[in-house]
Amino acid sequence: MSEAVYINEVGLRDGLQNQPNPVSTEAKLQMAAALIAAGVQQIEAVSFVHPKLVPQMADAVDVLAGLRPFPNLQIAALVPNMKGYERAREQGVQSVAVVLASTDTFNQRNLNMTRAQTQDTCTQVIQRARADGVFVRAYISGAFACPYDGKTPVDIVHRLTADMIEAGADEISIADTIGAGNPQQVRDILGPLVRQFGAARFNLHLHDTRGMALAMAWAGIDAGVRRFDSSIGGLGGCPFAPGASGNVATEDLVYMLEEAGFTTGIDMQGLRKAVQVAEVATGQHLGGRIIKWMQSQELRAAQNRQPCV
Repeated sequence: MSEAVYINEVGLRDGLQNQPNPVSTEAKLQMAAALIAAGVQQIEAVSFVHPKLVPQMADAVDVLAGLRPFPNLQIAALVPNMKGYERAREQGVQSVAVVLASTDTFNQRNLNMTRAQTQDTCTQVIQRARADGVFVRAYISGAFACPYDGKTPVDIVHRLTADMIEAGADEISIADTIGAGNPQQVRDILGPLVRQFGAARFNLHLHDTRGMALAMAWAGIDAGVRRFDSSIGGLGGCPFAPGASGNVATEDLVYMLEEAGFTTGIDMQGLRKAVQVAEVATGQHLGGRIIKWMQSQELRAAQNRQPCV
């Protein structure tokens, strides 16, 4: 039996938060429905941030309401502080994510707090979530490089991770927020952490700015990680991280894993339909590398079927 790898779809949250054109609630729910039809079971759907800062997330309550008819769907919300957590809980959210960036500068730009202040806030939310029986993930954002201060020292990532685990986080997401990492960094970061805390504790959140995301995902597989974030069509970007382009495309990650003998429970043809829905929703041409390859094969087959004259 093939070993399972778990995909957490972040297209609705990380994928849309930096979109220049408004995406309606209806369009977001159409994207979600297409992803669910393809077999996606985990979606980070919304964030409870101030709508003036991230306008695309202003309809979080309505999006969550629209997802309620899918009882088996695991839905998560990103919460930047206790107020965000309380808003998420008012909507019945059972899984939340907090964000701790690797540097003071990034935390100031992202959350208007120092790293120490952000860490205190994350700890408070984590402890509250644990008391409420809510699953909580902690993102270590800019784990490979900070968009302002450059490459992140490995020991800082290790220390912040240990602190968040000690605070009570159920899962740690090691995030390459601007897509500046490489496979060796994945080994350097995750090797000691997996030995100390176990691979099941970790998730990789990868952006594909420099075309390294799949290689880094495979380095994560080698390290024992079996949980990954991805975004349909390669959507993504952070409004507070200059240079952050799209996340690793869900369809590329799923294709690589399935071809390598792992099972994701996600159907490639279903993902192609989801990419098309996302294109309509965003008004952009989307799709990972595998989509282009599949289209080229279909075109070639169609040409070969043409009768000779």
